[in-house]
Amino acid sequence: MKDFEKIYSEYFDTVYQYTLSLCKDEAWAEELTQEAFFKALKNIGTFRGECKLSVWLCQIAKNIFYTEVKRKQRQVDYPLDTIPGTEGIEQKLLNKETAFELHKLLHRLEDPYKEVFWMRTFGELSFAEIGSLFGKSESWARVTYHRAKLKIKEGIK
Repeated sequence: MKDFEKIYSEYFDTVYQYTLSLCKDEAWAEELTQEAFFKALKNIGTFRGECKLSVWLCQIAKNIFYTEVKRKQRQVDYPLDTIPGTEGIEQKLLNKETAFELHKLLHRLEDPYKEVFWMRTFGELSFAEIGSLFGKSESWARVTYHRAKLKIKEGIK
């Protein structure tokens, strides 16, 4: 453990500067750096010494960064406000009366549309996770979510 503390203090700035160059956000860069060192600690036994330790640590950080970017992209694949006629639903939710009407509409939505919509929108699950829960494919989850949004759009009209 003492050796890893030395590695941490010696390479933290290098990994942090590298992650900062990737994400351009200091808080996120620090989070990525911390996670990279955590993963490195867990997997230090797999380091074969074929490259510099700093390169290995930066590679871990880069992989974490790209994984997070992909995860964030999946979360905004089909935002509700991209459907014509549903612009500003977030604003409508601020109005309690409208929010109540929207929740009634969502409550009347039949399964699996209602459940998929709730899991995606409020549970923030990925399409792969939703598909897995239903024993279906990721594509099935995407199509079901899209159809749920279309049904909501019709209900809003």
